[in-house]
Amino acid sequence: MLSHVDAQGKPTMVNVGEKPVTARTAHAVAVVSLPPELAALLKDGEINTKKGPVFHAAVLAGVMGAKHTGDLIPLCHPLPLEDCQIEIRSDPSRRDVAIHCRVQTHAKTGVEMEALTGATIAALTLYDMGKAVSPGIVIREIRLLEKTGGKRDYKVEE
Repeated sequence: MLSHVDAQGKPTMVNVGEKPVTARTAHAVAVVSLPPELAALLKDGEINTKKGPVFHAAVLAGVMGAKHTGDLIPLCHPLPLEDCQIEIRSDPSRRDVAIHCRVQTHAKTGVEMEALTGATIAALTLYDMGKAVSPGIVIREIRLLEKTGGKRDYKVEE
């Protein structure tokens, strides 16, 4: 049976009341491909456009997005994040940007959705701030790389 569906097939929030509070972490990534016009603006680890420093804005937006995940995803428990770190790594030779979001808390449920939301919102912000230079930006991959805590840990083997 699906955890967000009751016996009658109706959506329901998962009851985590009896679960113990444990340390929870998650690490997600969003990979963004930059068109040549935008990649040409990448200097010293930042892209500056008329709208300002793109990566700085993306980091702030990613943290804000992670903190508001419970407001964005139906039936997602709101969690008090103890830490949220957004790191943007660029690979100029491939015109790729990898946006990593790492979150942690002590809670009764995991923080995978917060990590995925943080990486996604940061990628969308990069798109928003870069689209005036070129709308050819492609957000091509968003995925969970690792989670700890709860019933089982998960880690992508690369």
